[in-house]
Amino acid sequence: CHPQHELAKKQMTGFGGMIAFELKGGFEAGRTLMDSVRLCHLAVSLGETSTLVEHPASMTHSPMTPEARHAAGIADGLVRVSVGLEHVDDIISDLSQALKKATGF
Repeated sequence: CHPQHELAKKQMTGFGGMIAFELKGGFEAGRTLMDSVRLCHLAVSLGETSTLVEHPASMTHSPMTPEARHAAGIADGLVRVSVGLEHVDDIISDLSQALKKATGF
């Protein structure tokens, strides 16, 4: 759980459809997840009615050196998701199977 989750719950009545997480497997795990999603779409723009996923290290920030990305706070395993209008069970299923391939869990 995020260290400021309780504070966020007090200050906000709901949470948006954007999430970001870091995969322990780094760059390769991020790429594997991107290669494994089937319902979700790869996109550098995260505003759409479809669920979109982005791996900044191999997409938007790929021209940067790993050192420059790390200095900017962009981890090699960072993945961003903008949740779309598909049925929640379909989104969960797609991300679950992709995460399993990317991390082995």
